[in-house]
Parts: sequence; C-alpha cells; structure tokens
Amino acid sequence: MKDILAGSFFILGGLFSLLAGLGILRMPDSFTRMQAATKAGTLGVGCLILGVAIYFADLGDSTRALLVIGFLFLTAPVAAYIIARAAYHIGVPLWSGTVIDELKDSPDRGIGEDDQIMRGAGGAGAQKASASDHTTPNPEPATGDEPRTPDHDPDDPTDR
Repeated sequence: MKDILAGSFFILGGLFSLLAGLGILRMPDSFTRMQAATKAGTLGVGCLILGVAIYFADLGDSTRALLVIGFLFLTAPVAAYIIARAAYHIGVPLWSGTVIDELKDSPDRGIGEDDQIMRGAGGAGAQKASASDHTTPNPEPATGDEPRTPDHDPDDPTDR
C-alpha cells in the first residue's frame, strides 16, 4: 500500500514538473514563464519529496522531507516575485497581450530609499551614501510617463 501511495506521488510530481517545463516553452514572456515554472515546479518537487517521505516512512527522514517542502513552498514564490520585480524595473518587455500593468503608474513602488540613493549615484556600481553624506541627491519622483530603461548607459563602456 505504501509503495502505491508513494508511486502515485512520484507520478503526480513528474506530471507537475512536466507541466512546468511545458509552461516555460509555451508561455509568451518572461513573467508568465516564471509564474508557470514556479507554481508547477513547486508542486512537482513537493509531490516528489512527499513520495520519498512516504516510501521511506522513517520519522527522521519524513520530518526532514516535510521541512524541505515547507521551505520550498515559502521561498520559491517569494524568490520568483522578487526576480519578476527586478526584471520589470530593468525593462524586460511585457507580452503585447498583457491587459493589466499594475506597476506602470508607479514604477518605483516597492523600491527602498537605499536603492533610490544608489540609482541617483550612478546605478548598481555606486557605493551606498550614508545618512550624513548629502553629496548624492535623491532622484526626482517618477511621473509614470518615463519609459522603463535599465539603470545604466549601454553606450558607456565604463558603466557595466
């Protein structure tokens, strides 16, 4: 009975992982690919690990497996969200069929003050200004009309 249940979770995990792979191939842009890979991939790996926990049925191994599943379910969606936010802010294009762009009106929403200081100081290579250092002004607030562009000048060989 335990083998059948574990095998069922292995098959289910494999199917979810297959769906994640198909989602990566079939979705039109980076953001939808990331969503498909995260949801189906998390469920696929979660089912596989749960199948391992059922198959071995040892308290220590099962506890570790459940902790790994919990960690996976907590971190994978958050990581995908943060990567998608970063991709949006560096100008990765949205699919032409995107209906709602919630970040369009507020492109700097969610960016902390330290990140804005670094943007004003010259991008990712700039050093963080301290609270007492007023040599780097904060950038002007965005109006939402500016095009989304990278924080560096692609024509400047020193700004890479």
